[in-house]
Amino acid sequence: MGWRCLSSLGLMVFVFTGFHLCKGFRFPDYTKHPCLRRCTVGENPRTCEYDFILEYNYVLSKACYDCPFNITDCYRPHCVATDGVHRAIMTVNRRLPGPAIHVCHNDTIVVNVKNKMEGGEGTSIHWHGIYQHDSQIMDGVGMLTQCPIPVFSSFQYRFKAENPGTHFWHAHSGAQRSDGVFGSLVVHQPDSTNPQAALYQHDLPEHVIIVNDWLDKLAISKFTGENMAGLDHMSKSMLINGRGSYQKLMDEETNRTAYTPRSVFKVTQAQNYRFRVINPGIMNCPIQMSVDNHRLKMIASDGVPFVPKVVDSFIIFAGERFDFVLETNQTVGNYWIRARGLSHCMIKKTNQAAILRYEGADETDPPGTVDYESADRAGTILNPLNKKSSPTMILMADLNSTIGDDPRMKEKPDKKFYIAMDFYEIDNYNYHDPDFYSIFQVEGHMKLLSPQMNHISLMMPPSPPLTQYSDLSEDLFCNTYTVQVNCSAEFCECAHKMTVGVGDTVEIVLIDEGATTSTNHPIHLHGHNFRVVAMDRLGESTSLEEVKALDTAGGISRKLSGAIAKDTVTVPDGGYTVIRFVADNPGFWLLHCHIESHLSQGMGSIIQVGQPREMPKPPKGWPRCGDWKYTGEGTGTEIEDTDKTGNTCPPTNKGHGVTIPKMFILIVFLAMFMIV
Repeated sequence: MGWRCLSSLGLMVFVFTGFHLCKGFRFPDYTKHPCLRRCTVGENPRTCEYDFILEYNYVLSKACYDCPFNITDCYRPHCVATDGVHRAIMTVNRRLPGPAIHVCHNDTIVVNVKNKMEGGEGTSIHWHGIYQHDSQIMDGVGMLTQCPIPVFSSFQYRFKAENPGTHFWHAHSGAQRSDGVFGSLVVHQPDSTNPQAALYQHDLPEHVIIVNDWLDKLAISKFTGENMAGLDHMSKSMLINGRGSYQKLMDEETNRTAYTPRSVFKVTQAQNYRFRVINPGIMNCPIQMSVDNHRLKMIASDGVPFVPKVVDSFIIFAGERFDFVLETNQTVGNYWIRARGLSHCMIKKTNQAAILRYEGADETDPPGTVDYESADRAGTILNPLNKKSSPTMILMADLNSTIGDDPRMKEKPDKKFYIAMDFYEIDNYNYHDPDFYSIFQVEGHMKLLSPQMNHISLMMPPSPPLTQYSDLSEDLFCNTYTVQVNCSAEFCECAHKMTVGVGDTVEIVLIDEGATTSTNHPIHLHGHNFRVVAMDRLGESTSLEEVKALDTAGGISRKLSGAIAKDTVTVPDGGYTVIRFVADNPGFWLLHCHIESHLSQGMGSIIQVGQPREMPKPPKGWPRCGDWKYTGEGTGTEIEDTDKTGNTCPPTNKGHGVTIPKMFILIVFLAMFMIV
């Protein structure tokens, strides 16, 4: 039926529904984004735009049809199969992981985030690894650099891809990262400016590996179950690029059983490939990675290159990234890529596998079993868990950077902090009540020990200090020098903050006292990277006082030249890691454990670089939030007159919504066509 037959009623329906038509409604995956290209010297930087739609979703939803019994159904658009465990999740553009961002160095990244999570949660997106010089307000930490994006509203991030390397993006409000809001962000560079370009022939988007532990329920259910009822919160499964085989499923009509498919990575024999590995992990689950019959040439971590090391396996902690070169020097066939969880994941023997498939090999599983024991690769290990340095145990501090030393960094730091971390037995009133169910009264499995830094739990302020500092009382902030009570005996919670000057050389001695549990803490710093100048494990446990005394006596040797640069590093249990950086980025930056539950319970602190007058001002119309109290009726003139477009589609420079002028033209055109 032609347009000429469109009825007046139909035209009216079309007109009024047209206001809600969005170009991004089809949930683009951006696998063919124009910014995904070979980077060349002299090319003008591009503006790379993406629309992110955040929603609640479900594993093996109706979009999956007969997956996994018809395996091709598992690859349908919007089908999220994960490991086969039916559960609610959160997705971006109905994908898990969310859309991959691949750009060239110095491109401008624009991401329009639309929050459609009908549960009512606010959200924010952190661009993990991007320094955000001159774009500090785009760091994406809810209640620190911005207000969370409310449900049914949108927010535009805009920043420069200033530092090359393997990074990723993830939600930084609540526990949304744990439920699927994450994806890769790779900043490429021309071969002529890449010091490692000669090591490989191929650097392909399909060789980005996102590996993470995975829960069987929404994270908030697991976390509150642990916090309030002492229930099991550990990860039983893992995903590799959102896929894995774990849950055996049965077709009730045919009694057939099947597993959801694993990820497959394709290569050609006699070539060198760059693989980029990202761990957006959730719980205390360091992951050992290896490839059967292959050794790995490790070349970069957290986006920064180092002198290559050939190893048999490496361990990647939550928040870390590692790049390696794989030489395809084996017989044409299929080989297991193995992931094995350590620490708490050892209890559940959590593991997963993907397939490395040589061109010409059959589409079958590799030989050998897939289980926890077979993933325990012997030989040389990079970044081991709670080990001292040795020829077969290579610590981060053992590596040598290929980037030059920062000439601004002083031998004697301007500011030096000791930060001791552990789980402390104290009546944290968020989870215990000293009058009714004190931590000293309940059964052992009900005791929730508090993960803290210097015996202080981080409490996020009610307004983001980067943009609303004047709205906050100084009483909200504290640290070990200003707190007025003994935090070893009394629960302390505040906006835990340390202040440094712009340009200061800052040294932080991170100490994992390890007195109560053998738990590692991967520590991530926003807004900067740092040099790992020392690292060691002293024993099963240590203390702040012991490490201070050791340092005072000259017992901690620092590597002040050639130290590796990272933004996330583990602290050995019963040991220390010493980091240094030049505080050249004014703002409020989070320093925190990247284990989701530890951060939510307060294991973090804020580093204020410079004074508020030295920090950038927010752009016009920047969203505000914070505490409010009734003080009487107003006249209405107090409400700021801001731009209210009423646009229900993500705001873009291109205009993804059908605007009123376009709609008017369309109505006139249709009317004229109907008359004809």
